This record gives sequence, C-alpha cells and structure tokens, in this order.
Amino acid sequence: MTEAKKKIAAAIAAVAHYLEAEAAALPSAQPSAEAAPAGPKLWALNGRQFQMQLRNLMQLRALGRMR
Repeated sequence: MTEAKKKIAAAIAAVAHYLEAEAAALPSAQPSAEAAPAGPKLWALNGRQFQMQLRNLMQLRALGRMR
C-alpha cells in the first residue's frame, strides 16, 4: 500500500470514528423539560439588520447616489 493510500485510509477511519462518537453522544444531549425554549434572538436580529442598513446608507453616500 502506498503512503497516499495509507493517509486516505487513516482519514476515512478517523471520520468514521468521529461520526460514531457523535451518534453515541446524541441521545445523552437531549434538552431537559426545564430548559427554556430556544427561539430566534430578536434583539440580535434587529441589531444585525440595523448594521446592514447603516452600511448600505454609508455606501450610497460614498458613491454619491444619496445627498
């Protein structure tokens, strides 16, 4: 077996081992009933939208399309 084939086989084995470990850890990672429901973070979404609008206005002003 060549060196390249050995590296490929080792990489495939590592990925397979990682996937098996993730699958084994999945049932234990169930959220409890006491946990708060995960919803959209509205403040974060609003802040990102404001930043994008401000950047758009700055770009329009820099290009001379808005005065």
